[in-house]
Amino acid sequence: MASATMVIVTTAFPLHRYTFADYTRLEADSPIRHEFLDGEIYAMAGGTPEHAAMAMAIGAAFLDKVRGGPCRVFTSDLRVRVMATGLTTYPDVTVVCGPTERDPDSPTTVTNPKVIVEVTSDGTEHYDRGEKLEHYQRIPSLESIVIVGHRDRQIDAWNRTATGWLHSEARAGDRISIEAIECVVDVDSIYAAAEEPATG
Repeated sequence: MASATMVIVTTAFPLHRYTFADYTRLEADSPIRHEFLDGEIYAMAGGTPEHAAMAMAIGAAFLDKVRGGPCRVFTSDLRVRVMATGLTTYPDVTVVCGPTERDPDSPTTVTNPKVIVEVTSDGTEHYDRGEKLEHYQRIPSLESIVIVGHRDRQIDAWNRTATGWLHSEARAGDRISIEAIECVVDVDSIYAAAEEPATG
């Protein structure tokens, strides 16, 4: 089972309305991950080695920053639920500060992320930057959302302010601030992690 990226590819059980309990039962026995929304269960496929490397690189940058403090960094093995909308999914990287808050119907599902990262792919880019982003912005505890582009060297961050979400963008040669954990990420270093090493 891939651990770096999750891409919606098909409904696992079309033309049926499933409950959250149905979904968690399926996840407990399934060799692959699924996303849940509006009574539908969606199978999710693993991504490319480059995708996995970029997710690991930004997770490592976060870990270096928060080490020794109250925050923890999680891989895409962590399931997150947006209580306001019901979306349940596996972000590429999640940061939780302080004790985890668990879904009352699923003790393995966390509801209080502080930072979420998604690395895009051909199949998810529109969703990650549109509908999924809107779902994430409904999480009260969430203070920063980061989207790492797979086509060009571009990292976008949405940082919550007193008046709403402030968007910033960084490209090759730039750095970007993840305000929730006071972490500054170098764009080139994230993408360098995904490059094949030189041979010979």
